[in-house]
Amino acid sequence: MGDGSRGRTRLGWVGTGRMGYSLVSRLLEAGHDVGVYNRTRSKAEPLAELGALVVDSPADLCDREIVFTMVAGPDDFKEVVLGPAGVLSNGEVVPRIVVDLTTVSPEASARVRAQAGERDVALLAAPVSGNPKVVSAGLLTFVVSGPEAAYREVEPYLDLLGNGATYVGEGELARLAKICHNLLLGVVAQSLAEITVLAEKGGIARADLLEFINRSVMGSMFTRYKAPAYVNLDYSATFTPVLLRKDFDLGFELAHEVGVPMPVAAAARELVQALIAQGYTEEDFALLLDQQAKLSGLELESEHAAVTDGLGELAEAMRATAGSSR
Repeated sequence: MGDGSRGRTRLGWVGTGRMGYSLVSRLLEAGHDVGVYNRTRSKAEPLAELGALVVDSPADLCDREIVFTMVAGPDDFKEVVLGPAGVLSNGEVVPRIVVDLTTVSPEASARVRAQAGERDVALLAAPVSGNPKVVSAGLLTFVVSGPEAAYREVEPYLDLLGNGATYVGEGELARLAKICHNLLLGVVAQSLAEITVLAEKGGIARADLLEFINRSVMGSMFTRYKAPAYVNLDYSATFTPVLLRKDFDLGFELAHEVGVPMPVAAAARELVQALIAQGYTEEDFALLLDQQAKLSGLELESEHAAVTDGLGELAEAMRATAGSSR
């Protein structure tokens, strides 16, 4: 999408939490016309300085051609789209496309899709992989399902918002893909906690083990950006145990429907549940490390090590690669 297309399509955005705010900022900084709604208006108002039109209701975005939604969960998603003051509440004017970035069940998404379709509104399910730090590095990724023509129209905006999207087909397939992604997230986080505690009890510093892992074929963007939390015991929330449990439960519902056993995921889910039972509901799910240490008779201390999350280096490498290919 070149400079000549800027401003031609009027965009709407519902939900400016930690991630939504950063994503809207990227659209505004690129010169796009964006109307913004957030339940707590004060959280959206600073975006006006970047050129956003801050509105009082999702219904005020009905005349925007494309509206993105990024809210807390399925009830909020249904409310902001289908509710009395929702994006589709206007009897005459509605957007052509609604793009939902929220992680919700396929069933909730299908209900919204059906009612949107009655108004000839295309719904794209486009859940994301990443957290606010990943957004800031420009490395957020999307998995998308819905009408392919609508996806091709929205694809340039998704490319601007992050590191691209993967289109997986019609209907709610993106919801399934994101739930599978988060099941893997929980399993890998627990496995990483286990091997980190094993190494430390055997005499290896956490920073050294994770440096080795992240340099090896087993390293990933996830293991790199979680390394500072595991090494220095920073449990500031990026994703809470409660949210992770929700995604485990969604995954098990789907697995039951199609007849797929999930023994490893089930074990990881119970350890996430144990965190919640101890009252850890607002911290980061990296607390799985602390729990594993206690189960192993190990008292953790921060190593106070200078550990990079790898995001800046990866973003720079990708920019260099993109520049050399032009």
